[in-house]
Amino acid sequence: MSLTKLNALTTQQAKQQLEHCCTAPRWIEGMLKTMPFKSNEHLFESAQNVWDQLAESDYLAAFEGHPQIGDLSTLSKKYAATAQKAGHEQSGMSKADESTLTKMIALNNDYLNKFGFIFIVCATGKTAQQMLELIEQRINNDRNTELHIAANEQAKITKIRLETLL
Repeated sequence: MSLTKLNALTTQQAKQQLEHCCTAPRWIEGMLKTMPFKSNEHLFESAQNVWDQLAESDYLAAFEGHPQIGDLSTLSKKYAATAQKAGHEQSGMSKADESTLTKMIALNNDYLNKFGFIFIVCATGKTAQQMLELIEQRINNDRNTELHIAANEQAKITKIRLETLL
């Protein structure tokens, strides 16, 4: 889709397209208020500016739009809005051996229990082993630090999805 076509969408159509990039309702609302976008760069800057003004509850809403890393079986059910993108982004996990997947699942559960939200990482281009190493490192963070890291990772994911949209 071109930027011109994105700008020409109805509010409902634009909302649906933006939801494929980030599921946080307040982020989507902020983006709709910013339309029309003057350029691709304006779109990306707006996405970051709106994201930077959100609160923890908005971050958590965005995180809810993701399956756990390595849990590709839930993509088509719970995460319909982002399933195709998340599956591609997590393609490194599809090549993981059973030991790596088992560790990832266990750490995902520990992470969720510790922080109250799933492990968020910009998985594009990362191998299963790299993602496993990241969760092993990050699980030792305190909640505030981890929330900040996860929010930054979500912003990266959103930008990549916006680039793909265009």
